[in-house]
Parts: sequence; C-alpha cells; structure tokens
Amino acid sequence: MPKVLVVDDEDAMRFALSEIMEENGLEVVCAAGPDEALRHVDGVDVVVTDFAMPGKSGLELLDEVRAIDPGLPVIMVTAHGSERIAVQALKRGAYDYIAKPFDNDEVSYSVRRACETRALRRSADRLELESAGIRIVGESPALQRTLQAATRLADKDVTVLVRGETGTGKELFASLLHAKSRRANKPLVKFNCAAIPHDLAEAQLFGYARGAFTGASNAHSGYFVQAHGGTLVLDEIGELALPLQSKLLRVLQEHEVQPLGSTRVEKVDFRLITSTHRDLAAEVRAGRFREDLYYRIAVVELLVPSLRERPDDIPLLAREFARKYSERFGLDGVIQLAPELLGLLSRAQWPGNVRQLENAIARCVALATGSVIGPQAFELIQNPSVGSSSAPDSSPVPKAGGPSFREQMEAFERNLLVGALAATQNNQSEAARRLGLNRATLYDRLKKYSLLPDSSKEA
Repeated sequence: MPKVLVVDDEDAMRFALSEIMEENGLEVVCAAGPDEALRHVDGVDVVVTDFAMPGKSGLELLDEVRAIDPGLPVIMVTAHGSERIAVQALKRGAYDYIAKPFDNDEVSYSVRRACETRALRRSADRLELESAGIRIVGESPALQRTLQAATRLADKDVTVLVRGETGTGKELFASLLHAKSRRANKPLVKFNCAAIPHDLAEAQLFGYARGAFTGASNAHSGYFVQAHGGTLVLDEIGELALPLQSKLLRVLQEHEVQPLGSTRVEKVDFRLITSTHRDLAAEVRAGRFREDLYYRIAVVELLVPSLRERPDDIPLLAREFARKYSERFGLDGVIQLAPELLGLLSRAQWPGNVRQLENAIARCVALATGSVIGPQAFELIQNPSVGSSSAPDSSPVPKAGGPSFREQMEAFERNLLVGALAATQNNQSEAARRLGLNRATLYDRLKKYSLLPDSSKEA
C-alpha cells in the first residue's frame, strides 16, 4: 500500500487531506511542520505539503526532501493566486502543485499519479540493475535508503567504503556502484583480500614479471592494471596485511603500479570501492589498519543494513531464494513456502543475515519432496543437524543408519560442482558465474571435494 506524508500546520487541513488519501486506499502519516516531516520521510512514496507554515516554508522542506531522496515526489499546496510560488516550486523539483481551495478529485488524481510515477521509477531502476546481473530484493525503508545513497554516489567518481555485517550483500552494492557509473562499460575487477595468503595477494594485485619467483613462467598484469579505466573492488579490505596496505596507499597516491620483478612502472586509472565487515576506525586504534589508508578509502561510507533492520523483507527474500534454487536445481516448478513458515522466518534471528537465510532456503528446496514447504521445516532451517523429525515437508526422511544430513548435502553440493565444471569444460570463472559464487568460494569448494583439475582454464 503506497504511503503518503501529509504536512500542514493546520489540524483541519491535515484531517481533510488524510480523508482524501484514505478514501483512495492509501496509508497516511501526518506532520504538523517541516521538522517533524523530516522524521517521517523514510519509507513514504509521496509528500503532500503546504507552502506557508511557521518557521520553514514548504519550499525549504522540498529542498531538504530532495537532498535525502531526489526521486521522492513532492506535491506543493499553495494559496489561490500564488502561481509565482507554484512555478518556483516546480523549478526546484516539485512533482505538482495544488491551489487552495482544492477539489478532492484533483488531489486524488495528482497523488495517484505521483504514486504511479514512484513505482515506475523503482521498477525501472530494478530492471536496469537486473540487466547488469544485479538483483537486490527488498522494499524496507532501511534498504531503500542504502539503494538511494548508492544510486546518488554511483555516477560520482569517488572512493567508497561499503560497510556491513557479514552476509548483508555488500558485494551487490559494490557492483551497483560500478553498473550505474560512467565506468560501467569498462572492467569491473573484484579481489577478496581474505581469500588468499599475503604473498600471493601481492602478486595478484600488483602483477609480476616472468621469472619474478619460482613458478612465474608467464607474466601477470595484476588486478590494478586489469581494472584500468574501470572499477577495482577490494572485498574485506580489513583483512589486508599491513605491508600490502602501505603498497596500496602508494598506488592510490601516485596512480602507478610496479609489477614484482620488473623495473617498469605503469600508470593506472581506476575507481576504488572497498568493503568490510570490520569497524576500521577501531582497527586503526588497535594498530591493525593504517590511519592514512583508512582516510583514503573512506571518502564516503555506504552502510548496508543487517537483516534484523529489515525484517519485512524476509518473506520477499525467502520467496526469491525458493524461486532461484528451484530453477538452479532443475525442479519442475517453483517450490512454494507456506505462509506459516514465512511468519516463522520473519520472527527468527539471522546473525548471518541474507546469506544465512539464502543457505537455509537452499537446503529446504534441495531436500523438499513436495511442492510446498511447511512450518515443520523451521527446525531444520534453524539447526541443519537435527534428526529425522525435521524434514522440509511432511514426508519422511531417511532413518537412522542411512547417510546423515551433512553427508547428503555434501554429496548434493559435490554433484553441483562436478556438473558445473563439466558444463564449462573446467572453466572455473564460468562455473563460478553459473553457480552464483565468487572465484575464491568456488576454489575453496573444489579444494574441499578434491575437484581441482591438474590444469584448468582460467578466464
């Protein structure tokens, strides 16, 4: 249900406008002035505000709303004969204006049209991201704030630090910043600072000349050079070793990189986006992160909300994951989640955030024997190692003596990996893309199941 914020210092006018909105099936929140309105602007779809109010005017409120959310439609209510003010409001970004005394139908039409415009803008933004392979699911105010901030930052060539708890989807927002930037048609290069040892990380980032060290039979350009003209994303930068932090700082200062074992210095032009689940300010105080580097990478910080800050998004996410894994596992139709189960999921704690929820739904879809997963699956979601009484539906599970749940899941995961490698002729990059994994995660899984080929195609 669209939500409208009505702002007017007169009780009678707020009541009259609220009645019109509610008759049109809209949710209404009221404010007696601009300062109060700004406390309620998150999560609304349209603002209807009077122009003349004590203290701040409607125009000043318009400017502040647009600074918070440029795409939020604002309708200005002006006194009869105030055409000059109305034109000024439109020039400053107001969606529409209504002159007093107003006709109820005129108000209804303008607000409905504004709601439709808001919905279309969100839909267009979502389709644009999905066309770039980015799917961010959720309608909560906390998530929308982050999306709006990311959209505003995307086309500004500024260094961004994406912060958030583990599993919140920081990598999606890093991809969004690139996809909507002026560098979108240039390379997007990602590197996980926590995935590989220090020495190998240095070689991968800076590149190396042939013969620079044992095993360097061919030269490697390095991720800085590969990102030239585009965007370099350093995931979990808080895990970067101090010696590498110093070298990274020099690259950011000089825009030059020197491969290992080479005297050649290359100029590089890239936008840097970093992410971390750590409090880097605290890491600086503890001496584990360079203060000068912190200020270099944290020009702007983008905070991704945890799942507990957006519980209303849990049913949307759960249904999306059920669809995703029904398709990935080759099922005949999309596995449905019972309303009772969605309610339990919404009230549960998810310390691992979206990633934990996704893995839980993937488990249930993989083990489902019916078309609907009921609330009895909740115990399995909360504790994957429970006994046979906790199946993802009412069907029986293997009795004691057969393979354990962990063994079944590991066999299922191994088969997925084998199938992906076979389908891509051992091309690990393509296999990772098809499985929705990053390269480091795929490598870990292949190593776990002894599936690393003697020689693999690297894309």
